[in-house]
Amino acid sequence: MKRYLYFVFGISVLLYFVFTNIDDEQDHIILQATTSTDNSGFFSYILPLFEQDTSIRVDVVAVGTGQAIKNAKNGDGDLLLVHEKELEEQFVADGYGSKRFDLMFNDFILVGPVDDPANVRDADNIYKAFEKIHQKRAKFLSRGDNSGTHIKELKIWNEAEIYNLSIEQEWYFESGSGMGATLNMAVQNSAYTLCDRSTWISFKNKSNHTILLADTKNLINNYGIVLLNEDKYPKLNHSGARKLSEWLLSKKGQSAIEGFKVNNQQMFFTQ
Repeated sequence: MKRYLYFVFGISVLLYFVFTNIDDEQDHIILQATTSTDNSGFFSYILPLFEQDTSIRVDVVAVGTGQAIKNAKNGDGDLLLVHEKELEEQFVADGYGSKRFDLMFNDFILVGPVDDPANVRDADNIYKAFEKIHQKRAKFLSRGDNSGTHIKELKIWNEAEIYNLSIEQEWYFESGSGMGATLNMAVQNSAYTLCDRSTWISFKNKSNHTILLADTKNLINNYGIVLLNEDKYPKLNHSGARKLSEWLLSKKGQSAIEGFKVNNQQMFFTQ
């Protein structure tokens, strides 16, 4: 009888840990996301609202868009939130993702020293501003990390028909870091840099730097959310990922996104 009781107790303990672990997995997801959303304080604001509604905990891995997509390809995350639409659509087309949704947007801005040595304030658009920086050989700091911001910057140089960029040139250099660290370096070196508006608004070490050009026509910054392919990644928490995606895209989630403000300025806008 005693052996039987020990056996029953042992089975009960085993089942408890098995089902507890299953519940833990279902109540937890990993979100691969951009540094810009993290630097702005967006996740600190939005995720507690989601967790309150669903009891699902979200851990964010904040890296550049290129790295976030690479991590997702390796199966190191349940959901993807980044800001380079072409790469996101290619991710789905290549079979890594099942569906992409437009989530929100803001814009990129050109920031630099107040004295504006390249006189970009007088430029009509971002392409002319980059031409002025190139002609003046004014210091420009690139993220250089294959992030959404870095990819956008390279597209601008290309469309402005300025192709001979190299970190060997004294005026053009790379941080290889996220947006916050890049802004710190730009301030320290009195350099221009391309930045997403939400990180700039949240950034505290502005010193003598300011927004020198906003070009809403050419610098829209779209964020997408991408579900991963269940057949390719059967062990991921697809149920939790869908719940977060659906919540963010719901009327309640979109309203919460619109309500996120820093210094009384709205950070993101919905479609």
